[in-house]
Amino acid sequence: MSVEEALQEVLKCALVHDGLARGLRECAKALDRRQAHMAVLVETCTEKEYIKLVEALCAEHNINLIKVSDAKKLGEWAGLCKIDRDGNARKVVGCSCVVVKDFGEESEAMNVLLEYFKTR
Repeated sequence: MSVEEALQEVLKCALVHDGLARGLRECAKALDRRQAHMAVLVETCTEKEYIKLVEALCAEHNINLIKVSDAKKLGEWAGLCKIDRDGNARKVVGCSCVVVKDFGEESEAMNVLLEYFKTR
């Protein structure tokens, strides 16, 4: 299982268990309160201050940070879309930052991500 697949599965599980903070405001609050287990940030964010803020909060509180390439993809993984009858994502909204506050349940994907963070 690749890191990207593991990340997608962990985000989906956290979403089901109401353990996701989506968007800069929610993420900054969760990071500042030390409620976060990990943060996901988009590399291509237009506002450099967003990146600086999230990276600084993660560094200050020793929270793992992983970066992804596409905001639309992150938005889809975080549940910011509609699912049609065929199971395809429609009306996907881009998302700049997502924080996992609760993994939900222990899974192979979670272990893959934790191992990835240990080796970095």
